[in-house]
Amino acid sequence: MNKELEDYFNNYFELFRSEGWQQLISELDSNKMIINNLEATKDEQDLFFKKGQLNVIGTILNWQSSVNNAYEEQLLEDD
Repeated sequence: MNKELEDYFNNYFELFRSEGWQQLISELDSNKMIINNLEATKDEQDLFFKKGQLNVIGTILNWQSSVNNAYEEQLLEDD
């Protein structure tokens, strides 16, 4: 693994260990539950808006797993 890629992964690993990251994940997880409640959905446009919100939240909530998987794949390629 080259130095640039190693720094890329290390920066993310440092971020994921921070209290701020844990707070963000906790907040987004709570928001996901609120947004996912469709009782207050007014119309089709509101439904699509909520779908977009959930998509973005899901991407962020899964970011750590995505980075970990990419790192592991890179290690396998390097062997």
